[in-house]
Amino acid sequence: MLRPQDGPTRERRRLDALWAFTLDPTDAGRSEGWWRGRLPDSREVPVPASFTDLFPERSVRDHVGDVWYQTTVLVPRGWAGSRIVLRFDSATHRAVVWVDDVEVVAHEGGFTPFEADVTDHVRPGTSARVTVVVDNRVSFQSLPPGLVDDGPQGRQVKPFHDFTNYAGLHRPVWLYCTPRTYVDDVTVVTGLEGTAGTVDYEVALAGPDEVDVRVTLLDAEGVEVAQDTGASGTLRVDDVRPWRPGEGYLYDLRVDLVSGDEVVDSYVLPVGVRTVRIKGTEFLINGEPFYFRGFGKHEDAPVRGRGHDDVLMVHDFALMDWIGANSFRTSHYPYAEEVLEYADRHGVVVIDEVAAVGQNFGMIGGFLQRQFPPTFSPDALNDVSQEVHAQAIRELVARDKNHPSVVLWSISNEPESDTEASVAYFEPLFALTRELDPTRPVGSANMVGAPHGKDRLQALGDVVMLNRYYGWAINTGDLPAAEKALQAELEAWATEGKPILVSEYGADTLAGLHSILAEPWTEEFQVEMLEMYHRVFDRVSAVVGEHVWNFADFSTPSSPFRVGGNRKGVFTRDRKPKASAFAVRRRWQQLR
Repeated sequence: MLRPQDGPTRERRRLDALWAFTLDPTDAGRSEGWWRGRLPDSREVPVPASFTDLFPERSVRDHVGDVWYQTTVLVPRGWAGSRIVLRFDSATHRAVVWVDDVEVVAHEGGFTPFEADVTDHVRPGTSARVTVVVDNRVSFQSLPPGLVDDGPQGRQVKPFHDFTNYAGLHRPVWLYCTPRTYVDDVTVVTGLEGTAGTVDYEVALAGPDEVDVRVTLLDAEGVEVAQDTGASGTLRVDDVRPWRPGEGYLYDLRVDLVSGDEVVDSYVLPVGVRTVRIKGTEFLINGEPFYFRGFGKHEDAPVRGRGHDDVLMVHDFALMDWIGANSFRTSHYPYAEEVLEYADRHGVVVIDEVAAVGQNFGMIGGFLQRQFPPTFSPDALNDVSQEVHAQAIRELVARDKNHPSVVLWSISNEPESDTEASVAYFEPLFALTRELDPTRPVGSANMVGAPHGKDRLQALGDVVMLNRYYGWAINTGDLPAAEKALQAELEAWATEGKPILVSEYGADTLAGLHSILAEPWTEEFQVEMLEMYHRVFDRVSAVVGEHVWNFADFSTPSSPFRVGGNRKGVFTRDRKPKASAFAVRRRWQQLR
């Protein structure tokens, strides 16, 4: 799905603003047809933002079920004769959209975009009412999974993940126009042959008219370096300037649909020419070994929750550059497209993860102190769940396939991974991901409950991805014992002959808490624990990366194990450095 853009044949309007908003605790809105008029008892909320923390009211923070958004859109008069599209970059976790009285689109999944052709439902030069109902409930068939309990205090969401179940319209909403015959999609695959680069392209067209396709590749100065005709082909660039970590050089691929001398539609796609390959225990970018330095992150901030914010995005990237990071994982869901575009332009490497977290009912049952059916079974994560997961992978790859920053797909975080049922569930999903994109490796982050010799999913992936908390959850406070256990396990995994990425490691730390003798929760302990991990990484040659958990403290559901959220960040939630940030910076600046 192509991003909306302004150009000679296209125009877009961003609908970010204050929208009318109404909670629907009894789920009355759908049966009563709230989309047919003004929302009852509405208040104003910003879009994009999570609604959860906007108001000092328990009824808002703890709301379970439908919420309604509504705005009025003026369709530009100059769009007459064009195809007009309404697009949502995300709605968590599912949504239905009406334009005036007509339902135009429904979507399942809270982290990828969806859109509707509304040409027949709006009239240029007039206004239209847009109404959206968003449902924040989770279930065994949602991604991520969870459940809803009905108790003495009413309905409660019980997500199976350790971060707040933020919901709402988290990312921009767009109204845009294209010609009636238009570029529907573009796929590029790049290669390197000595000093030359190749760009294989495929253009999908839609619309009633017969047109020709003309493709031009421009360098960063706007100079044409290659051209071709036809809906598919290969462009060759001599003396190519590759996209590489730390140097986000981008070409522009301009696709023109032409009829005679007329350009019917034009779309420009930024392209980074680079390759990704696994060779034994090495992770290669452009044929050169790459070592991941970075973090697991979250889209999380006070008040706005998961709502996208360019200011915070730029600040986070600046802090990652300051500390010496070259990569991050979009834990545990796809991030806003603006984040990937920024990573493309700045040469930051991304592991792109689908919203599959909490797929381990044995572990979750222990946390929630209740019994669940086997994780992958007809009464739990079943065939319907698997198809929802597959669709999420399809939408992730469709959205992010052209980003040079994305070098690895992660299709789950800490799932049950030691049973026949887990293999039967995941094997088709690994195969699907490779079918959709054979150019990138695929992985899944393993948890410590399924170590080497017990786990069965890492054999399906191209990279061993390990989340490990020796010294914190295991061998708590005993760093010498933790160091021995960590090294023994990494050496065991190294026998598999694959690259090892330690995709999570860290310790909760309360900023400002100190002790002479490093003790858990103090800043001194976090520093000593991270330094212990780094010593072990340097002793195991198969380790190709280290992603500290987490970049910054983040919000979680209420829990006796959490005081003010998850405190494993090397930065606080408001991006103030802990002592560990300086320790990590010293190491990563040397590795840099």
